[in-house]
Amino acid sequence: MHAKDILIDGFNRIREEVHAVVEDLGTDELHARPSDDANSIAWLAWHLTRVQDDHLADAFDLEQVWLSQDWEKRFGLGLPRHDTGYGHSPSKVAKVRVDSGDLLTGYYDAVHEQTLKALRGLTAADLERVVDERWDPPVTLGVRLVSVLSDDLQHVGQAAYARGLLQTS
Repeated sequence: MHAKDILIDGFNRIREEVHAVVEDLGTDELHARPSDDANSIAWLAWHLTRVQDDHLADAFDLEQVWLSQDWEKRFGLGLPRHDTGYGHSPSKVAKVRVDSGDLLTGYYDAVHEQTLKALRGLTAADLERVVDERWDPPVTLGVRLVSVLSDDLQHVGQAAYARGLLQTS
């Protein structure tokens, strides 16, 4: 098995979990927060998708799906165009509202498709390419991809936990 196949499998698992976590939830459940300072399921799904979109577009020199496919307009959040949710205050978390989980999974699926296209063309040498020199040591494409996988899995796990809290209430 090649490294790209492992990465593709990892991103496919994230897609499965994003769909599972928002499936059949109404708007009240999508926006419920375990506490005033906590993130909602909608925010978590949106944020992990924005991070994947932003970071992979940058690493592969692609346009963000958020902008190129008008997802920013479809969501209509009133946030800055390139906002990924990083460092959001509770009031900004509350701004991430959707009419249904279909909007969240639709955006995730569009980002996932771009991700898979980029990953399918990877070679082992590509993984060594430096994509961010602001760090010491500089970040390679391989490290960036694992970082995004890790971040996405943590956030979808948080969303699944929040869903579980809702279902036991």
